[in-house]
Amino acid sequence: MPQVAARINLDQERWLKEYFRTKSAGAEFILPWAVDTFFRAISMIKQTFAESELKAIIEAHKDVRLQPENARTSYLLLRISDACEVARVHEKYGAVRTSLDSKIKSLNDTQATALMIWAAAYWVSRKSSQVTDMDEYIGAY
Repeated sequence: MPQVAARINLDQERWLKEYFRTKSAGAEFILPWAVDTFFRAISMIKQTFAESELKAIIEAHKDVRLQPENARTSYLLLRISDACEVARVHEKYGAVRTSLDSKIKSLNDTQATALMIWAAAYWVSRKSSQVTDMDEYIGAY
């Protein structure tokens, strides 16, 4: 199995040791589960949002560095509201603001986090450097 070096805080280390006996055993369970959960969530979310809404969400995450403490639906709603008010991203892509807000509010924190990671990845991932068109990115992932 390939090795991954992750950074965790002391509380997370304690939690892994309590529930899995060792942090390695916990990491070997949690990381694959998180990746699978991410891809399932993105697959379902993309069916909920219109392409114009997904483009607005991607645009709103340009130059954004995500932090674990912001992994919440409320943060995504704030990020999108700000991008719509300041940069009018919903108008740029033809999304209806009320529909976009309503759909975001219906997401749980895990779904919202997956959507934020996916949107931010368009701008920073190795794969995205090969995929320059948002339509292609939306269709591929």
